[in-house]
Amino acid sequence: MPCQHNHVHVPAGHGRTFEVRAGQYIQVVDSEGQQAADFVAVVHENTAEYLSPVHTRRRLGSLFFKVGHCLYSNNDEPLLEVLADTVGVHDANVPACDATRFSVDFGVEGHRNCLDNMHEGLVDYGVLAVNVPEPFNLFQNGPVTADGRMQVTDPISRPNDYVVFKALKNLVCAVSSCPQDIIPGNGLQVTPIDIRITDDVPAHAARG
Repeated sequence: MPCQHNHVHVPAGHGRTFEVRAGQYIQVVDSEGQQAADFVAVVHENTAEYLSPVHTRRRLGSLFFKVGHCLYSNNDEPLLEVLADTVGVHDANVPACDATRFSVDFGVEGHRNCLDNMHEGLVDYGVLAVNVPEPFNLFQNGPVTADGRMQVTDPISRPNDYVVFKALKNLVCAVSSCPQDIIPGNGLQVTPIDIRITDDVPAHAARG
């Protein structure tokens, strides 16, 4: 499976889909800071197997991942290894925003949303909108309070903060620069995400 891109630019509020081979590295960069990036992946040869926050939380025994952890599929197979992370704050609890979120909760019709952003590319691989996996929300700040309540607030990420994954299977990945601009979650200013795909460990990845 050829690598389709070495660099993928995700415009503010939009999504992009790309392929990676097992053994390649994915560096997801918050280009301007305080921008959540919804990230999903399916196995290239079998899109019924996908990256699963639920299974990952069970395998890790934690709501949050760290450097050295793997992220798991719905078949309990490791799909990504976390090699570096300059932020250390991400979310795996909140679903992707969708059209209903904006129309029902905010009374806004036709707003761009993460589900549609990711499905736009995944549809080419036969993935139905209803089957787009739940995301890992990179850079999203979703603390859990002492009494068990979930919150969403602005990310702490700064310009050019990043997380690096090693792909453990051939994957199709989709990333959305979250279009949420109504409530906190992106600093109320939606900005781009950049992705670098390499055959070698990205420079400085070891500092994670």
